[in-house]
Amino acid sequence: MKKILKYLAILLLVILVIIQFINRPEQISEPVTENDIIGTLNISPGMSDLLKAACYDCHSNQPRYPWYSEIAPFSWWIGEHIEHGRDELNFSEWATFSKRKRDHKLEEMVEEVEEGHMPLPKYTWMHSDARLSKEQITMLKEWVTSERAKIAAED
Repeated sequence: MKKILKYLAILLLVILVIIQFINRPEQISEPVTENDIIGTLNISPGMSDLLKAACYDCHSNQPRYPWYSEIAPFSWWIGEHIEHGRDELNFSEWATFSKRKRDHKLEEMVEEVEEGHMPLPKYTWMHSDARLSKEQITMLKEWVTSERAKIAAED
């Protein structure tokens, strides 16, 4: 039995080494542009910090890659999450959104946070700074309400 476990451990190690060379996702982190939500909406430092801590790693072009993002299979998992997050909402492209899309994304943002879907629970497990307190959720809701009112007042 010990021999079988030893061979399985060696096999697992060999597989882990081999997968390091298979289809590694590119880590993309671009500079902040004029289309970014924080600059576009002139967001307060407190709200900016909240968005960066809880949202930007998956929903912007400026993610903070953790040390383990270089190791497969974690690199695949992280790359897929970031790609999916950017497809749903990319704060780095905010200024390119239509008025209707901006309003809808703000509405969805609050819904996802209130329902506990965002930030992803598995994300907050490793990133405790992304866990939102009740006060932060209230701050987010107030900010979203204010921004949606500004959008509604646009010509």
